[in-house]
Amino acid sequence: MRIESVEPLLFYQWLVVRIETDNGIVGYGPAAHWGFPESVERIVNSFRDKLVGSDPLRIEQHWDRHFHWKPFRDGVLTAAIAAVDIALWDIAGRHFGVPAYQLLGGKQRDSARLHLLVFDGPNSSVDELVEAVSDAVSQGYTAVKIDALPDYLVEKQQTYSGTLQVVMDRVAAVRETIGWDRDLILEIHRDLSPGEVVALAAELEPFRLYYIEDPIPPHSVDSHGDVVRKMRVPVGAGERANTIWEFRELLSRGVSFLRPDIGLSGGLTHCRKIAALAESFHAEVIAHNAFSPLLTAATLQLYASIPNCGTLEFIPWEEEPPRTDMLRTPLTREGGYMVVPDGPGLGVDLDPAILELPYARWKYPEDVRMRDDGSVFRK
Repeated sequence: MRIESVEPLLFYQWLVVRIETDNGIVGYGPAAHWGFPESVERIVNSFRDKLVGSDPLRIEQHWDRHFHWKPFRDGVLTAAIAAVDIALWDIAGRHFGVPAYQLLGGKQRDSARLHLLVFDGPNSSVDELVEAVSDAVSQGYTAVKIDALPDYLVEKQQTYSGTLQVVMDRVAAVRETIGWDRDLILEIHRDLSPGEVVALAAELEPFRLYYIEDPIPPHSVDSHGDVVRKMRVPVGAGERANTIWEFRELLSRGVSFLRPDIGLSGGLTHCRKIAALAESFHAEVIAHNAFSPLLTAATLQLYASIPNCGTLEFIPWEEEPPRTDMLRTPLTREGGYMVVPDGPGLGVDLDPAILELPYARWKYPEDVRMRDDGSVFRK
């Protein structure tokens, strides 16, 4: 079996790589690079000459060749490698007639526990937030994640005490609504300084947070270590990290929950290694998963095969086209759990009609966020 074609496909807001072999097996792999999928497309095209004519089952060797080919490496490169890698695992599973998790060591669980991203609006009131989490509870979710800071707190100069009070009020209201038998994650979105988040975490201790996510900007691993040492609330980080070396440093600084995105952090091959690193630190993998049902299906293959996964991030796209149209057979959610698909490869089939959607860049603000004093908000 040899690779016959490699096509990076841009449609809707996604980049998916389609790889076909000379015996007709086709594999699909999604990338998850925020904002710049066109750049990922260019890199995948540069891989084509090395891939066409080669054995698709040499997955680890392909990974090494692509990563070590040139000396300049970042998230664009690892996202391109991830898309190719996931497509190759899809091919391998279809070749052997088994789900990818079977080739990764076999199934450890039948479903993944979800944490729901509660989108209540950028400037919502506490009452609106309570309504949103109440709906999540009624649907059977056992864990929710909320945004700590409404946009107006970030973009306008607020007093330190006032900012912390807004966060405390939101967390207190949500905890009262969901009770103590459900988990609560607080998303900071890298919007606080180390001193601010340490002070906030001390006040949040009575609310028993599962963890605080991305408390500070991702640029300094040492700063994360400083924060973790001063906090008793666990920290989750890593959605902007790309390699096992970056994740090892986060673990060595005391981060308890790693947040790799398999469409960014090198695919199934590399995220399996990240999970093994985390296991050696008694840490959990809680994958970043905010793109598409196809990426969720691939992530479920990882979750099925590792011992140390926590919850799986989930955006409720069940009534949101075109996400609802991406797979021929939708993934199955049972209350607060997502069933691991058992079909060959990624366990799901992409609906070819979805590829006809026109590509539209991800809708971002026209500029970076600005504070009301005219300065750039840095994160």
